[in-house]
Amino acid sequence: MTPRVYSYIRFSHARQAAGASTERQAAYAKRWADENGLQLDAELTMRDEGLSAYHQRHVKAGALGAFLRAVSDGLIAPGSVLVVEALDRLSRAEPLQAQAQLGSIINAGISVVTASDGKVYSRDRLKANPMDLVYSLLVMIRAHEESDTKSTRVRDAIRRQVDGWKAGTYRGLVSYGPTPSWLRRAGDRWEFVPERAEAVRLAAAMCLQGAGTARIAQALHERDLRTSDAPPTSGALVRLFAQPALMGDKHLQLDGTEHVLQGYYPPLLEPATWQALRAAADAKGRKAVRGEIPSILTGYGITTCGYCGSALKAQTMASKRRADGSLADGHRRLQCVRVNAGDGCPVPGSCSAAPIERAIIRYCSDVINLQRLYDGDSAAGPRAVVAQLADEAQRIESQLQRLTDALLTTESPPEAFVRRAKELEQAKARSDDALRAAEAELQAAARAGTDGAHLRWRSIADGVEALDYDARMRARQLVADTFSRLTIWMQGTRPHSKRSGPIDVMLTARGGLTRWLRVQPSGDWVAGEEADSAG
Repeated sequence: MTPRVYSYIRFSHARQAAGASTERQAAYAKRWADENGLQLDAELTMRDEGLSAYHQRHVKAGALGAFLRAVSDGLIAPGSVLVVEALDRLSRAEPLQAQAQLGSIINAGISVVTASDGKVYSRDRLKANPMDLVYSLLVMIRAHEESDTKSTRVRDAIRRQVDGWKAGTYRGLVSYGPTPSWLRRAGDRWEFVPERAEAVRLAAAMCLQGAGTARIAQALHERDLRTSDAPPTSGALVRLFAQPALMGDKHLQLDGTEHVLQGYYPPLLEPATWQALRAAADAKGRKAVRGEIPSILTGYGITTCGYCGSALKAQTMASKRRADGSLADGHRRLQCVRVNAGDGCPVPGSCSAAPIERAIIRYCSDVINLQRLYDGDSAAGPRAVVAQLADEAQRIESQLQRLTDALLTTESPPEAFVRRAKELEQAKARSDDALRAAEAELQAAARAGTDGAHLRWRSIADGVEALDYDARMRARQLVADTFSRLTIWMQGTRPHSKRSGPIDVMLTARGGLTRWLRVQPSGDWVAGEEADSAG
């Protein structure tokens, strides 16, 4: 490897790129290389634009980090030179950390030259002039103190803006935290990026209709739509649906405390729609769907074995499709996860999933059955939880308001008051999260209510039977919205040895009521009580 001259340029804000220092340093590096008989490596001239040296972002995610790794890996020839504008361009971290970074370069046999004063930092120079090491440490101390002071002032200014927004006395922009991908600044306000807002609305609508995130990402790709700079992916959509910014709220962490600025952004979705979206995308209600034939009974943690209480899993033999695309009932099965684990399930074996699907859809397609299942109000339980949590949130808010009023009238408030205020703010944040989750649960229960619900079940029946992907995804969502548990005795509560005997199913609605069905291989059913009295 031949020693070369490398130039490193960093500025923490784009405005600094407009100055003359970049051109001055480039010319200095070229002249230094020529005067010392070295070649300037133009291909590896490094620039970290807008990356902070105080927070070490230029090392964690920038060109300097890549250079330091190359030095550590022995990819930079000893005798090479790194030219920087000044030592504070290399680091504004704590002095010991900054000096360690400088030392790692010098100890690898690489010199550091500062263009602003022409000083050379190398092992030979520092050995001959030890005071240069002291000088470098003083420069790093000053740089860190300047950045630390600036950072404190910025945090204080942001805190005043946040407090003002929460108190209603400030309605400007709070320049802290990332900007939602579907928004952009327009002067002192926010506006939608039209194509990205369209993509987010489409993704949300598909999710509410029962589509999985992989399917949604594929649909966005086919329409050449993106919700951000990156191509749509399943993981990105999961994170997107969880963002309160969709309904206009800004959440930010400041000095270890979470703050919520309600109504900060223009809302892309109504609060009720966002809550429904959270419920639809929640991992408990819908998990990733594998395969081309989604199971409508398993995969979201509510379907259990009646014999041992373990989860049931779906097995689909998709390779055995008939010419018309259909599958025999026996090629879509349910099995207890304990069958092949530990001491196993007391009643081994499996059963066809098809008759259970048909029975549930037929049962729920009858409005009278749904009314019995919910006893008139599917949302009564979730509504009571929301009311209880809302009272708790109001209580915490009242305590916080009284403490805030006391702090404002005290010139030097006791530390205990300040600490209690922070504790209440954190408690309020947790309470707000719990309330939003309960409201999402209420929204799901309301969607599953009896008002027209039987028609939604009827509308998906043919598609589910035909193994249509979209219809089965909508059916998954209906099942998740309607039931909190499905308990299945694959060979009946009184196990039989018949391969095509009846299956017993206990339906537990979200409101807490239960109904017991005895399902025949055809999918026909009778109420369990009637089956027992007849038999």
